[in-house]
Amino acid sequence: MIRRSLAFFFFMAILWSLPVSAQKFETDADLAKWIKSLKYETNLVPLSNKDGKLIANIQVPKGYKYLNPKDSKIVLEDVWGNPPSDPGLGILFIANETPLDLGSYAITIDYVEEGHVDDEDSKEIKYDELLSELQESAKEESEQRKKDGYSGLELVGWASSPYYDSAAKKLHWAKEYKFEGTETNTLNYNIRVLGRTGYLLLNVLGDINVLKRVEGDVGRILKSVEFSEGNRYADYDSKIDNLAAYGIGGLIAGGLLKKAGLFAMIGGFLLKGAKLLIPAAIGLFYAIRRFVFGKGKPEDTASGPGDKET
Repeated sequence: MIRRSLAFFFFMAILWSLPVSAQKFETDADLAKWIKSLKYETNLVPLSNKDGKLIANIQVPKGYKYLNPKDSKIVLEDVWGNPPSDPGLGILFIANETPLDLGSYAITIDYVEEGHVDDEDSKEIKYDELLSELQESAKEESEQRKKDGYSGLELVGWASSPYYDSAAKKLHWAKEYKFEGTETNTLNYNIRVLGRTGYLLLNVLGDINVLKRVEGDVGRILKSVEFSEGNRYADYDSKIDNLAAYGIGGLIAGGLLKKAGLFAMIGGFLLKGAKLLIPAAIGLFYAIRRFVFGKGKPEDTASGPGDKET
């Protein structure tokens, strides 16, 4: 059985030594060999969609390193034990950390092509009211989760209030969650970069204690990512491009727009003592990562994603 010590994130929380059943690696030696073979990038990296079309570039921020989608998929599924996961456009790791030794958080990168997001509503959004609506929705979903045998959760509030830079077309905000049975709250830090026909989605999730570090880095993270020529927000052509069905408020309040989004999606994967990796809803795509608290015995194995609390 492979044992690995993970402290995480990412959006997904700080953990301790835990046993995880991996599919690709049968021994610690196999895993260690693969980890050493990873080739991270630290310069300018082109980001292409699933069709191979260049859509954006990321100048990897100082203090970080980038892992490509192919290897990120192996990390998500075979190292971290997720169900089959879309790796998106890759993952940013802290420069001195690996997928087996995350001391703080990691950042997943993805591209969502659901149309051009009109930002006209950005000046009219009342974030306190929006938060209240999100919290009420979270209460309803938490009760349903408990009826289904899963741990309840609470949206504590904004960990960082939403901020939209109308000139750069970049948005970021953070939520703080409390999961029943956990001592430390979870941070879900969201970054969105608007483009011509969609947006780049960067998600950070970790222990609430990493908030200050993320806030200290968010400026350079935002500057590091830009759409390529022809895909920028200003390149939008109303004659040929589609509009998204939501604006800035919709990006933030995704779970309210589609009831089967964030918490319903979590419900199928989040188990007793487990943590959420990257939540999702309409326009907000998430991957789910199961983390088990405490130090398990070497022979222990993690429960499957369909299991419920007992």
